[in-house]
Amino acid sequence: MDRLRPRQRQRPNFSGFTKAEIEKMEKLFLESREPLQSKEFCQKIARSFSSSAGRAGKPIVKWTEVQNWFVARQQESTSKVPSLNETSKNQSRIPETCPLNNGHQSSQILKGVLSNAGEKVPDLSDLEFEAKSSKDGAWYDVEMFLTHRFLSSGEAEVLVRFVGFGAEEDEWVNVKKAVRERSIPFEHSECHKLTVGDLVLCLQERRDQSIYYDAHILEIERKTHDIRGCRCLFLIRYDHDNSEERVRLRRLCHIPGRQNR
Repeated sequence: MDRLRPRQRQRPNFSGFTKAEIEKMEKLFLESREPLQSKEFCQKIARSFSSSAGRAGKPIVKWTEVQNWFVARQQESTSKVPSLNETSKNQSRIPETCPLNNGHQSSQILKGVLSNAGEKVPDLSDLEFEAKSSKDGAWYDVEMFLTHRFLSSGEAEVLVRFVGFGAEEDEWVNVKKAVRERSIPFEHSECHKLTVGDLVLCLQERRDQSIYYDAHILEIERKTHDIRGCRCLFLIRYDHDNSEERVRLRRLCHIPGRQNR
């Protein structure tokens, strides 16, 4: 069962840079003396990429996407802790762009980042992910990891692109606190697994938008199921603003790793 994660504005998808494009930008970053983040320079690179044979059949590259790559690369270069740089020299470098529809590649990204950060590495094979936006505190499906960095505190962050949004909506998120396995909608037959105090992901429906937030269950009103499925009512409190409302099971999702009895 799919979940829609709409934001206020829909953005066209960008499929990511090709390997050759990434290699060219990496070389420019290391060797070029031109202002890499200037509009004129990024427009020139974007036109070059869009007209190349390697981009045949793929969306054109916008100059803002090139600029965002150089900005992220610069942040990655300046924010890493020196000691971590030294210890990572002989380790394989995480790809700059990696679509998350490839479970093996996405698991390798998180394994590499968590390993470098000294975190325990779980089994991440064949998983899809969601990330918490710092803009509104909501959780959105992740399309790809663009790059990574380590803060001076030693914490790892990844630059994520959300499903259905372009480069202008990319965000740096904390790997440990704001990235997790994609939540799963409850089936009608699973309402008995929920108890008071459980943490769930809940769809908050408003007039202008519907967004998923973490919430805790305060009360459960059990009802007899009918042809429509589960008719139970759940009083929940959203973690981000402490507001409360009664919702049906259809708006609740199970967060992997959380035990629902």
